[in-house]
Amino acid sequence: MRAITDTLRAVFERHGYGEVYTPALEYESVLARADMAEAQPAYRVFDESGAVLVLRSDMTVPIARVVATRYGASEPPLRFCYFAHCYRGVRPQRGQPRELLQAGIELIGSPAPQGTAEALTVLCHALDASGLKDYRIGLGDASLFPALMASLQVPESTRPGLLQALARRDFVGLEHTLEEAGLSDEAAELLLDVPQRRGEAEVLTDAPAPAVEAVTGMRQVHELLEPGVAARVIFDLGLVRNIGYYTGAVFEVYDPALGNPIGGGGRYDDLLGHFGRQLPAVGFALGVDRLHVALAGEERGTGALLAREPVQ
Repeated sequence: MRAITDTLRAVFERHGYGEVYTPALEYESVLARADMAEAQPAYRVFDESGAVLVLRSDMTVPIARVVATRYGASEPPLRFCYFAHCYRGVRPQRGQPRELLQAGIELIGSPAPQGTAEALTVLCHALDASGLKDYRIGLGDASLFPALMASLQVPESTRPGLLQALARRDFVGLEHTLEEAGLSDEAAELLLDVPQRRGEAEVLTDAPAPAVEAVTGMRQVHELLEPGVAARVIFDLGLVRNIGYYTGAVFEVYDPALGNPIGGGGRYDDLLGHFGRQLPAVGFALGVDRLHVALAGEERGTGALLAREPVQ
């Protein structure tokens, strides 16, 4: 684990990202400014004055707070990296840890598509340096499906359930929810078909009008990537992450050796504004434990091996 984090840190620093660390405890009122969706803080305590404190459930929101309060006069773009434990609620007997070690970056003040391409490049360079060989990156856009639902006049009350089904990749549940929404057959078919488009660049063709802007943004990002990074990308029009502050491009890391995403990230261009400094931003987080499991599954993940390999 130490070899993995040392390797990742070297890559982040080589790309100009300085390490930052924030308190494990945050005021609940601070995190309430962000739409955390399923990453809502799960553990709460009271301080000596009665204020509610929570254990952080991710690092993006705390870093957004730090940028707004400590870097208000700093010229963007700002580049931060971190290695920190986050805390999530789990369902009983699912075998998931409550404490997660995450490694990631936040690129503040760099708009799309350039900033997104930089984040994906750093992500690939970090995974390559760790020794992971078989991974791919799913690239989607958080604005695509909401725009599609709005154009087809899906009832507001139905939209959260559809997004939750997509986040779980539950297309059977998505179909059932669409049937219950009372939409026309044509609208329901389109809402079920578009999110299942996944693959190479051909999936970006013939996009319905409400999805054109998101698809164009994905294509622009892909065109900026160096060949080695671009070859890792799979376009996924149904990719929805379970944290609600994402506004544009979103991505996840997959590897055949692991059944769950190793990590992911995306654009959150509105989040900084909630803390008093409106700046575009993008970032990602890797689950170090999951990366370790994937490396072990590929039989390349020993600490000794990583420690011997020079960082490219």
